[in-house]
Amino acid sequence: MELASRFVGFGHHTTTTTLRYDHDQRRRPCSWTGIEKKIPFPRNRIASASAYPRFLSQLNKDSPRPKTYQEVTKSARQMFAREISIQSKDSEISIAKVLFYIAAEDEAFMSFNRERDAQSLMNERESTQDQSDPSETDAEELLQLDGKCISDWLSEIDAISKDVEAELVSRDIGCHMVQVLEAVNVVLFDLRGFKRTSITLDPEHSYLHSVLNCRRSTAFLISVIYIEVCKRLDVPIVGSPVGEDFLIWPKTEYPEELFKVTSGQSLFSIANGRCVDDPGSMASDLTAKSLQDLDIATNRDIIGIALANLIRLHWRRATKSSPGLMLTSPLSQLNNISSSNCPLLRPQDLRLAIAAAERLLILQPHNWALRRDLGMMLYYDRQYGEAVQELSICMAFAPPEEEAVLKSFVERLHLLRLISSLKPLGSDRLTVP
Repeated sequence: MELASRFVGFGHHTTTTTLRYDHDQRRRPCSWTGIEKKIPFPRNRIASASAYPRFLSQLNKDSPRPKTYQEVTKSARQMFAREISIQSKDSEISIAKVLFYIAAEDEAFMSFNRERDAQSLMNERESTQDQSDPSETDAEELLQLDGKCISDWLSEIDAISKDVEAELVSRDIGCHMVQVLEAVNVVLFDLRGFKRTSITLDPEHSYLHSVLNCRRSTAFLISVIYIEVCKRLDVPIVGSPVGEDFLIWPKTEYPEELFKVTSGQSLFSIANGRCVDDPGSMASDLTAKSLQDLDIATNRDIIGIALANLIRLHWRRATKSSPGLMLTSPLSQLNNISSSNCPLLRPQDLRLAIAAAERLLILQPHNWALRRDLGMMLYYDRQYGEAVQELSICMAFAPPEEEAVLKSFVERLHLLRLISSLKPLGSDRLTVP
């Protein structure tokens, strides 16, 4: 089961529909190699849809530092793909490192936009000041996150684990599980001031390096930090999505030990905080028996949840001027499909949502619902050719009833793509569709 699917929903919070990316997977299993037989696209074009950041097509010779941004984003995507490849054992995948690669690619894209905006402003002011050649800047400078390279950010997590060790030494106690987790809590929440927050639209709370800086995030990313710190202490922590929460606990063959109350708290509540005692949370109903029925998230699952959360975050930010807009709405409004009826969304957040979906497809290449959503985002971004490609591939995997709807939509997209490429009569330049 693709656990990431439980964390994805699009639209305004009052009308959000959760999209289950694992829908009908067991009923209709898919083979990735089957794409080549059903869809007349070369394999390299199919792979490139996820393995190469699409926004790089925006870069041209007039863009600021085009080669540098290309190197950074392409390298970050390649390192991401290599780390989570099927050749890697799940237990050997570094969740933290992968999340830093994700942040590095997105930060390069946002830096590109900031620099392009600044360059446009300078051009408008017709500045005559001498400018240094931006092409001389080392690509490593952009690969950094808030002035630190990825190895430095990994060292930040190492430092937290060392602080936990120091806390245990200062107490002069043995390494019993309760004491270890209590020491982790003291360091994370008391000494360093980390806090769990509700879901927000602030990207600062959604990228691991930013969370390590601002020390505020949803329970999910705080749990990721918790897992990474305990991993360095040789205390294996596992987790699973439960309702809107992502719950963690020490790996054990005796789950009843997790719910024994010691010093007023159980191991389970020490690791998960207030949600365990919240009557409105599904976590409050868990017992040792029901805990065993949960699907333990693999490292790939956790990375998938992080990416699904980024899709949701950036889609909601992109549609802020059109609250309640659903990705799949055009599929039920075929008579209204046109470039003029396509709502204008925030381009940067829309393209960040597209990038997150591309990376998630590397993890879940057979996921028809995810590929459909990527195709719909490309439609909203007016990348009609790419949308046709992704939705055509999606039809090879979709259930029959979905395939019929997608087929009609793709036929209209073909026409829209043709119309948008035509040069208007009496015009010396193409208009933006």
